[in-house]
Amino acid sequence: MEMTARLAHLDTKVDGRNCDGLVNHNGETTEIRVPLSHTGKRLGPIEGGNLYRLRDRKFLLEDKKRLCAWALGAALLGILLMVLHAELCPVVYQPESIYALSINGLISFSTGCLLILIIAFHYKDIRLFIIDHNQVDWRIAMTSNRVLGISLELIVCAIHPVAIYLRPDMGDRLGAKPGQNSSTPLCLSSSHKEVMLDVELLLSALMFLRLYLVHRAVLLHSKVLLSASYRSIGSLNNINFSFRFVLKVLMNKYPARTLLVFIMFFWLSAAWMLRLCERQQQVETGGMDKALWLIAITFLTVGYGDVAPHTSCGKLVCLFTGVMGVACTAMLVAVMTKKLALNKGEKHVHFFMMDIQISKRIRHAAANVLRECWLLHRTTHTKDNSGEHRHHQRCLLEAIRVFRDLRLKQRKLRDYASEMVDLSKMQMIMCDLSANWNSSYHELEQRIISMEQKLDELGRSFQNTSELLTQALHHRRLDHR
Repeated sequence: MEMTARLAHLDTKVDGRNCDGLVNHNGETTEIRVPLSHTGKRLGPIEGGNLYRLRDRKFLLEDKKRLCAWALGAALLGILLMVLHAELCPVVYQPESIYALSINGLISFSTGCLLILIIAFHYKDIRLFIIDHNQVDWRIAMTSNRVLGISLELIVCAIHPVAIYLRPDMGDRLGAKPGQNSSTPLCLSSSHKEVMLDVELLLSALMFLRLYLVHRAVLLHSKVLLSASYRSIGSLNNINFSFRFVLKVLMNKYPARTLLVFIMFFWLSAAWMLRLCERQQQVETGGMDKALWLIAITFLTVGYGDVAPHTSCGKLVCLFTGVMGVACTAMLVAVMTKKLALNKGEKHVHFFMMDIQISKRIRHAAANVLRECWLLHRTTHTKDNSGEHRHHQRCLLEAIRVFRDLRLKQRKLRDYASEMVDLSKMQMIMCDLSANWNSSYHELEQRIISMEQKLDELGRSFQNTSELLTQALHHRRLDHR
């Protein structure tokens, strides 16, 4: 049976029949059929489609990487346009102008593109699931968790500021006084002593949830996932290549750089969100400099009290900043502890020198014990010298106590040093020893074989010699007769 596949179309379904190709000779098209198996032999589903499934899997992974990068770019573009609109309106242009309509249209267009890219990404992911599990029906991959995850992603990515404030009567609907100009449409509005979060402010702040795509892009573009050696060794050790594993690798390789990038980005984002929340109230935290200062002292859990948020939205931002500051401080302490800790070689050198110093002190303490014993023995023979006798007894007991303390300290040091045995190094040493033993055994076996061969040759030589002697004796007897 033959297998059919069109070389110009990558998404052709493999039906396990023929493998066709088109070759042009002087303008004429000739169809070539290449049999992939012997005639009359039926190909199994794995044997026939394994190469094609691996090819499709590689193409799907590349498509997922590309779609994830485009989706992240569209998400960042929408966030940047939102920040630009919040800063320029109504300082540079009014909410009813064509510029506001254009920027809001671009935000909506980027949101639509982002939704399309998210759907395409999950389509490729479902196809990859079908190939990995050798399934045919795509509905098998649509589990409840997957459907819930896709729905949440679409809802999060669809959030963007709705241009409801472009209408002239928006100020009256939000409780503003007629004829009074608002400093910005993205603000907190109050009515009848009830403070509520404005719709535009809420939607603008929630657009930062699109940054969840960063972890997916880091995972798909990391060298850990792209390296075949990483994947093969990880599969042997049952390692799940998730974002958590990639983050651990980054924190081990580049801890300072990773923390610095995260802290700086979080600092600027939180400060801008705080300014967005506070600037409607015309308070001092509505400026960017005060917002940066407040976020910094809240992040570091210092809290001087000279600046404080006045709105509910600003208090929520400061609360979240304090929580993230505690978490980042804990990670920073862990990184600094790891950097300041001694490595294995340094620990071995340090404990070796400490053991030598304690051994010297033990020898001196033992010599002091012997000296005090001799002095005490000498004072026992003298009469009318009880004070000196008691003095040497106290010195002897003190010398014995110092000697015992040093021995205990040396024992603890050696116990702690014995726990630092490098198991991998010991395993390599044992492997080398076993390899040397195997080579020695093979050499001994070869020598035994060579000795057996030499003994066989000696046996044949002795047999030939006995035969020659027998013949010589026989000829001599005949001559003698």
